[in-house]
Amino acid sequence: MTLFERLYDESEKVNVQFVGMTTDHSRYDFGIVYTSLFFGKPLINCLQSGKCLLLGREDVEDLDMIKSSFQVTDDTEALALSEFLKSVLPPLGMEAQY
Repeated sequence: MTLFERLYDESEKVNVQFVGMTTDHSRYDFGIVYTSLFFGKPLINCLQSGKCLLLGREDVEDLDMIKSSFQVTDDTEALALSEFLKSVLPPLGMEAQY
């Protein structure tokens, strides 16, 4: 009796970028995994919280999502984090960049 159904099992060589930033109140360190999976959205790994999420440049415009995803309560902090992520994420999908 099978208790699960395997959805996918893929392997690929990926590019990983490590970036960090500071604000007046916090430090953020990220590992960004660029993959052709997940519709080309990079996998953002927050090294402080251990949270991982798929984010494209269009996603980081949503400050409420930034606040809840990265446990930020201040709007100014969320805006700084959004601007930073926009500056490091590629403007196009993986297919167009790599």
